[in-house]
Amino acid sequence: MAKYGKKLVDHGLVESNFGNISVRIADKMIITRSGAALDEITENSVVEVPIERTSELDKVASTETIVHRAIYRNTTALAILHAHCPYSVTQTLLADSDNIIPLDSEGIHFLHEIPIFKGMMGTAELAEGAAEALSEHRGAIAYSHGTFAIGKTLTDAYIITTQIEHSCRIKYLVDLAKK
Repeated sequence: MAKYGKKLVDHGLVESNFGNISVRIADKMIITRSGAALDEITENSVVEVPIERTSELDKVASTETIVHRAIYRNTTALAILHAHCPYSVTQTLLADSDNIIPLDSEGIHFLHEIPIFKGMMGTAELAEGAAEALSEHRGAIAYSHGTFAIGKTLTDAYIITTQIEHSCRIKYLVDLAKK
């Protein structure tokens, strides 16, 4: 988790104290704490909570714990990365539909389309939207908020996160060049 938290911050995909990371272990998840600096994750920066129910530790867990729970309940994901990638967020604000169609060959091949879903941070609406979008895609973007990417490993989720941001950056630059 520390490795990917640092990579997310170092590559400008999230500011240090925003975003979150989790991994599933059987019927529990280890998730970053609320406000944890992703580029400085230690064992004190994470908490273990159940997936099927809330717990007392939810008070210190990421505000997006409800979203991670819904994703784990409705997908085969074993790892989740949530980042506030700037071009991805920008594309949701510019989009005139509920998905983004990549223009670059890698985005077309690996992502096909990138769903956009709505909901305020840490809400049931966001959780439901994320779980639904990720039941059919490996990555999606919460409107005006950021990416959620899943995988069997954090490496898988990181690759999807970077691919979404790359495709959104290319689309932004192409659209800008056409003006």
